[in-house]
Amino acid sequence: MPLNGQASGAWTESSSQLRLIHVSIRNTTCSLTDDAFTQTNPPIVTVAATVSTQVDTTRSGVLSGSVAFSRPDVGPLTVGGNAEGLSVAAYETLVKPLGLFINDANGYAWENPPATASNIGPYVSGQGTYASNLFESQALAAVGGLLQGDPIVYVTGVDLIASRNGYLMCRQALDGGALTSLDIGTIAAEVEHGHAASTTIAVLTMPADSTQDELVFDQRI
Repeated sequence: MPLNGQASGAWTESSSQLRLIHVSIRNTTCSLTDDAFTQTNPPIVTVAATVSTQVDTTRSGVLSGSVAFSRPDVGPLTVGGNAEGLSVAAYETLVKPLGLFINDANGYAWENPPATASNIGPYVSGQGTYASNLFESQALAAVGGLLQGDPIVYVTGVDLIASRNGYLMCRQALDGGALTSLDIGTIAAEVEHGHAASTTIAVLTMPADSTQDELVFDQRI
């Protein structure tokens, strides 16, 4: 089904990768950064083996289900994807996750592109329950017993955080019979920006599997 007030209702009914189950706030207070329309996907970790099987690499700009970050490097009341190598070092720790984008910034050919017209990219904040088929599926770097490019195994109850690419990712991945933390600077956005640990964006209630490709989760921001 299309999302009420969000999807176009066009023939595919699939303009959103984020599915709203119990929605809280559709936040529209911030304008999109310029790079919210131009970033490649994935935007930062582009090693072929690490590219998520869940991302459409042909799409530019922030994607439905990707993390909306505060962007002090651009200005007040702005939101976009993750950014690295900021010209003002003090801004690094102020790039923080605010929620999840509802739609792709650039939209689709068969729908009205509201973000292009308004420079606003609505994102969900203030908790709620959602499902998304955009998330990191491969390890962005080696850690514990995981090699770079190894599949990430998600487990119910794990915290979801922001990867360096600005996609949802589990804080801990199943590695054999143990859990290995992915919340390190080479993998997680906020730790790369200087935080000791990442913000919990959501708690996973259902991992994706061979019959359905969505994570289902309760949002915490």
